[in-house]
Amino acid sequence: MVWALRSVWIVSTGLLVACTAPEPATNAGAQSASQNEPLTAFVNGTVHTGTLEAPMAAAVLVNEAGIITAVLQDGDDAETAATTVVDLGGAHLYPGFTDAHVHLRGIGQRELTLNLADVASIADLVARIEAEVSGLPAGAVVFGRGWIETGWPEGRMPSAADLDTVAPDNPVILIRADGHALVANTAAMDAGEITTETPDPDGGAIERGPGGAATGILIDNAMPLVTGQVARAGESDVIQALAVGAEVYVQRGWTGVHNMSVAALDARLIERLDLEGRMPLRVYNALEADAFDIAANRAHETDTVTNRAVKLYMDGALGSRGALLSEPYADRPDTVGLSLMNPEALNQMFDRASASEVQLAIHAIGDLANARVIDAAETSGDPDARHRIEHTQILRTADIARMAPVGLIASMQPSHAIGDLKFAPDRLGMQRLRGAYAWQSLIDAGTIVAGGSDAPVEVGSPLIEFYGAAVRKDLEGRSGEGWHPEEAVSRETALKMLTYWPAYAAFQEDVLGTVEVGKIADFTVFDRDLLTIPDAEILEAKAVMTVVDGEVVWSAE
Repeated sequence: MVWALRSVWIVSTGLLVACTAPEPATNAGAQSASQNEPLTAFVNGTVHTGTLEAPMAAAVLVNEAGIITAVLQDGDDAETAATTVVDLGGAHLYPGFTDAHVHLRGIGQRELTLNLADVASIADLVARIEAEVSGLPAGAVVFGRGWIETGWPEGRMPSAADLDTVAPDNPVILIRADGHALVANTAAMDAGEITTETPDPDGGAIERGPGGAATGILIDNAMPLVTGQVARAGESDVIQALAVGAEVYVQRGWTGVHNMSVAALDARLIERLDLEGRMPLRVYNALEADAFDIAANRAHETDTVTNRAVKLYMDGALGSRGALLSEPYADRPDTVGLSLMNPEALNQMFDRASASEVQLAIHAIGDLANARVIDAAETSGDPDARHRIEHTQILRTADIARMAPVGLIASMQPSHAIGDLKFAPDRLGMQRLRGAYAWQSLIDAGTIVAGGSDAPVEVGSPLIEFYGAAVRKDLEGRSGEGWHPEEAVSRETALKMLTYWPAYAAFQEDVLGTVEVGKIADFTVFDRDLLTIPDAEILEAKAVMTVVDGEVVWSAE
């Protein structure tokens, strides 16, 4: 990593992930630095090492290469040995929090385009579009993202008819928060030549009303019928979005991301940004399936950017009823969701991955989609390849025990549960919720669970994800029937889901994920002890410093 410090703090630390399926060992307290080596000491705080043998310490010493040389119980000793001292001001230092499933460009785009995440109703959405259209010339496209209808008083998705009332002459294309559905107005559908005769594309659906007329809701592979009207992002636009996304993320306390569905262009631009000192995050890329030439993409790696994985899609999302289920939706008996990849094609991808030493990161939300991935791993997989199921949201209970023996990692987003469980009972019925968002059951069965956020689908806050995993209630402290509180994990496990296990999922457990001698100094510093404070107070915590590869990349000071 090459990172131009904008903070007056001078730090030499590194991010180290120690992760295997067993618990991490520790060698805290040992010291390997030569007597005259310049060292930076992190003192006057509480160090949470993430290890079992010595979970707490008082100070950390880091050398100029960003490697931890000592983890000490005495801060005075650390100050005596150091040439530079970083005063934590009583804050709590943790192993670097890593978001194991994120869309980095999308985070930046959310900041730079029409953000609909706070829209509270169809009426509110229409008002926002009316304001956006005001002053635009006829024909100018309005594009936004982030709406989600669950909880809206109208109790339904928006429609073209809603948007037409305020934007009859401007194409309007608004992507749902999950990225698996959108609403388009009539002008946008006319430009996309969508009529009553337009067939549903393979792996997609055009929602229709009486007489077969499109309602404006397009799901998964039907979305490109209109999204081509949005100007394709140029290189400068992508650079801006990636840089903004990274800046937002280090301010929240994330030290690393597993970046999903990455275009080959984005991989090259992330490398460029890092070499120019403009990519403060550690980035593990899962490239789009058409960028399967990992040998070529690995040429664009740096010391903090890795291109080893490929992202595949088995199905869509639960909210838009695109998740592939083994039985029909409880609230739409006419559908079981969408299949975006058949089992034969998936087996072929497993074979290609084995030949190329590629890790597969496979989107699967519905129980049938997850079962098909597990089937393929049993038939064609390699337990040492650490293939991942991204989301792993709905499982048949019998399939929970099948993942660990074939080495599949569950890459899950705790915030999905605290949002989805408000509508999942309607989609699935109570019986199927027994295998939904089943973090603790998967862990009990021996599966590694790497935690993330799926931002910009969700907010992308490490504190919300930690809270979701450990508390399993909504952000107001409420839960409901079918939420299965027994699937909440301990605070220590929640920490592991966001530090140690993401390192394992990225083959980086020997250098990241815990605060131990010999590991890279990637640290997240919060203002309070996440392991002991009351549940509600977790959401009130603040990030105060983010350290990546031994450098302070952001500080609240």
